[in-house]
Amino acid sequence: MTIPAGTHILVLMGGWANERDVSLSSGKGIADALESKGHRVTRLDMDRDVASKIAAAKPDVVFNALHGVPGEDGTVQGMLDLMGIAYTHSGLATSVVAIDKQLTKQALIPHGIPMPGGRIVKSADLFAGDPVARPYVLKPVNEGSSVGVAIVTDESDCGNPINADAKGPWQQFSQLLAEPFIRGRELTTAVIDEAAAPRALGVTELIVENGFYDYENKYTDGKTTHIFPAKIPDEIASLCEEFAIRAHKVLGCHGTSRTDFRWDDERGTDGLFVLETNTQPGMTPLSLVPEQARYCGIAYPDLCEMLVADALSRAAEGAS
Repeated sequence: MTIPAGTHILVLMGGWANERDVSLSSGKGIADALESKGHRVTRLDMDRDVASKIAAAKPDVVFNALHGVPGEDGTVQGMLDLMGIAYTHSGLATSVVAIDKQLTKQALIPHGIPMPGGRIVKSADLFAGDPVARPYVLKPVNEGSSVGVAIVTDESDCGNPINADAKGPWQQFSQLLAEPFIRGRELTTAVIDEAAAPRALGVTELIVENGFYDYENKYTDGKTTHIFPAKIPDEIASLCEEFAIRAHKVLGCHGTSRTDFRWDDERGTDGLFVLETNTQPGMTPLSLVPEQARYCGIAYPDLCEMLVADALSRAAEGAS
C-alpha cells in the first residue's frame, strides 16, 4: 500500500513510563522522517488528556512511538480502537500478552519456542531466601527495555539472602519474575510485516562494555557494540530467525517486532532461548530495528512509511 503524500500522521510519544526519554527520541526521529517524505505530522507528548487531543487533531493514522506502560500494554491500543483511529504496531490483545513476560511464556512455549523457566515471586519473600538457585535473574513482569532487571549471583552485593535495603528492583516492584540465569551471548532479531509474509531481518549480537544489556547499556552511546550480521553458526542464525517469525505470528504482532535471545554457545542449538518479544521496539539512532533494516536496504524514512502503510492497510481491511 502506498501512502498518499500529505497523509496526516500523529506521532504519539513520551508519556510517563520509565522509558519516556527513549520514546521521545524515537518519536522525534519518526516525525522528522515522515515530514521528510512529505507527510503532515503532528507531534504529541502524551498526557492524561491524550484522547481529547487526538480527537481535536483528527489524524488519518497514529504512529505509536510509546514504549512501556501504558503505550505498549494495550491501554492506548484499546483507546484508539474505541476512537476508530488506525495506529501502527500491534493491537490490544497482542499488547496485553506480550508486555507480560509470564503470559508470553504461556503463549510461546507450547508452540515449540524455547524460553527459560521461571515463576512470579513477591519481592518481600526474597528477603527470606532465594526463590531459585543462584545465579538467577529478577525482572519486572511487565516492563520493557530491561528496566529493573537484576542478576543475583553468589558475588552480588545485595546480600544472601537479599537485603531489603540493597539497591534493586525489589524496592520498586511488589512482585518480580525469577528466571535461571543463562550464560552466553546476547542476540536479537527484528521482524517486519511485508505483503507476502513476516520477514526476519537477520541477527545482531550485542556485546556490552560492562555488565549486561540493561537500560543504560541499550541507550548510552558507546556502551554496547552491535555486530550485524552476528558472527554465529548458520544453524543458530536460522533458528533465531525462525523463532522470531514464529513468535511474531503466534502473538499476533503487526508492523514490526523484535525478539531477544540468550545463547549458551557451549550447548549448541540446545542453548538458545527466547527472552521476550518486543511489540514496539525502539526507533532511536541506537535502536536495533532501524539498524537491521538499513543493512537490508530499507532506509529509516522508508521503514517509518512501511509501518504507517501497514496500519492503514489493516484499518482498510477491517472497514471492508
